[in-house]
Amino acid sequence: MKNTRTKYPQSKVQSIAKIAELAKNYNIIAVSNLHKVRASQIMSLRKNFRTELQVYVAKNKLAILSLNKTGLKNIDSFIKNLKGQNALIMTNINPFKLYLMLEKSKVNLPARSGDIATDPIMISSGNTGIQPGPVLSDFKESKVPTRIDTGSIWVAKDTIVRQKGEKISPKLAGLLARLDIKPIRAGISILAAYSDGLAFREEDIQIDLNEYQSSIFQSFQEAMALAIESSYFTKETITQILGKANIEGLALAFSAEYLTNETASKIVTDNLLGAESVMVALRKKGYT
Repeated sequence: MKNTRTKYPQSKVQSIAKIAELAKNYNIIAVSNLHKVRASQIMSLRKNFRTELQVYVAKNKLAILSLNKTGLKNIDSFIKNLKGQNALIMTNINPFKLYLMLEKSKVNLPARSGDIATDPIMISSGNTGIQPGPVLSDFKESKVPTRIDTGSIWVAKDTIVRQKGEKISPKLAGLLARLDIKPIRAGISILAAYSDGLAFREEDIQIDLNEYQSSIFQSFQEAMALAIESSYFTKETITQILGKANIEGLALAFSAEYLTNETASKIVTDNLLGAESVMVALRKKGYT
């Protein structure tokens, strides 16, 4: 009886073993989609972080066979993200830090027909330096308001021509090229990541540092306000709590006309002013 089991070439067998070994030796496995990723970017990543991560480009079938051999907990939930042309990244850098690190390595590329906008695309107002001609129809088709001035086409106001996720038409791609606008943010991105039995999607590990910083600052302010209001003493709140207590104590002492070194001057002055006001009122009524 013939053996019907598939026999892989030695090179593929070695690749499967290599990927499985790397997956077991590192805490984090990430998958990156290679769409619009240049070979030079992968080489740069390998060079700059050779002691911190391993990048392995393999066909999905081999990657799936390799990861299944690891016996890692819940690895199936990660494997289902292996679609299209990908690279596997093995590292001990946590997925959130890895995402930020790779975002910094991205570059802006010219748009091509059929590309999907990675961010909103805006044509800014001002002189384009382009002479009037057939290109005016491209501006009009993209709903960009223009005017002619001193022999050039001017964009009348900032205009968003594509939102994130929308397809770029051939005419718009040509117009953006003439305006030297490179709107496609390209590079190595984290499509999914695996860590200690947990599978993360791209949206799970995306961090907006400005928004995160703002959220922490707002939380700090709210916590400070609550601690001060409830007189909860810490090294951050004690100065403001004592200052608040001093102001409230002085207000109460003034109201009760309680004489102290701090209140005497104001209380006496207020009383003299009050007595003077009474005297003026009595004189107006004819009393002397």
